[in-house]
Amino acid sequence: MASKLRGTDLIHGDNIAGSIPNEVAPSISVSTTFRQPKPSGVDTVSAVDLRNPSRHVYSRYTQSISTRAEHILGRINDGYALTYSSGLAAAYAALVFFKPKRIAISGGYHGCHATIEVYKKARGADIPIIDIEDDFQGGDLCWLETPLNPTGESRDIGHYAEKESRAVHKVGGKLLVDATFGPPPLQYPFKFGADCVFHSATKYFGGHSDLLGGVLIVKSLESWNSLISDRIFLGSVMGSLEAWLLLRSLRTLHLRVPRQSETATSLAQWLNAVAKTPAGQNIEGVPGGIIEKVWHSSLQPVDSRGFDPRTQMEGGWNATFAMLLKDPEHARHLPHLLKYFVPATSLGGVESLVEQRLQSDPGADPRLIRLSIGVEEFEDLKNDLKAALILLAQVCAFSFCRHTPVTRIF
Repeated sequence: MASKLRGTDLIHGDNIAGSIPNEVAPSISVSTTFRQPKPSGVDTVSAVDLRNPSRHVYSRYTQSISTRAEHILGRINDGYALTYSSGLAAAYAALVFFKPKRIAISGGYHGCHATIEVYKKARGADIPIIDIEDDFQGGDLCWLETPLNPTGESRDIGHYAEKESRAVHKVGGKLLVDATFGPPPLQYPFKFGADCVFHSATKYFGGHSDLLGGVLIVKSLESWNSLISDRIFLGSVMGSLEAWLLLRSLRTLHLRVPRQSETATSLAQWLNAVAKTPAGQNIEGVPGGIIEKVWHSSLQPVDSRGFDPRTQMEGGWNATFAMLLKDPEHARHLPHLLKYFVPATSLGGVESLVEQRLQSDPGADPRLIRLSIGVEEFEDLKNDLKAALILLAQVCAFSFCRHTPVTRIF
């Protein structure tokens, strides 16, 4: 699959207004306030171009590193980007910006659902929540997450934007796409009708499990100016250190994500083969009957409307996906039987992570395991999973034969 994510843009795309930084590796800017120039006509904060600032006033408005990161993020997403202190801070800012009369959302990250509830409480208004398959009307915001957390399945952005008479744009509504699971070069939501693209920068943009951040990307400078005006007084700016870590991480995005995508796809397809192996048989020594189902965009068939996920995931498949084990006790213990997978929540880092999703999402099926694939070698990760699944099968047999609870064995 072709990729338009270019390392040149990631490394040099922060040369603002043609200037070339003196430093090869940028310094961390820690100042909260900046010296004012001597009077020379009109020179107030309102005269400063916040997208291409010739000087900084106060770090709640702009500072050098976050501005540079925003230029790169805008360039690689074909829009205008703004950074926030966390993914959920960005989600809240999107709600403030769109001021929806109704919100269409189904499934996906439980944190965004909770942020919507906080927004409704702050507004003191009854803002109806509808399903993304319901009929839209003017004033609606369709909040579409794709690929979907935690399972990693793709949804058809174009269908909800434009394809039918009930699509959100046909009635004057707006479409926000949470593309956290599908960063560049995997997918480009503006190509399919998104009005705003949302990312938790904590995940693939950060890529090293060491920063919190959020990003909103919009299609026009007018929308960007409105967002930054809101952000100044919401106060949800990215911290100086986090902005520096983000800028550092963006330099290698084109190297990390395709590697993670390729490895995750191979693992998902192998685990799917294990899931399809009947009980009493085995595949590469792994007995069938442990895994019930594996979800991943690469495993999705063309749907009844003709949506083929590969047309949207043009740069590769998502590197985070899920599987359903048959026994919740197995799901509870599997993360702690692995050598290279770290038992932890979050995703998108260079290290592979695994979790029983119930540990961070109280509404999750207790049998569900989410896997975030890092940049380790495929064979090492596969062998790690093989060893753990074989051990689970042995424990299962021991438990059955001896009538011993699984929890007593581990």
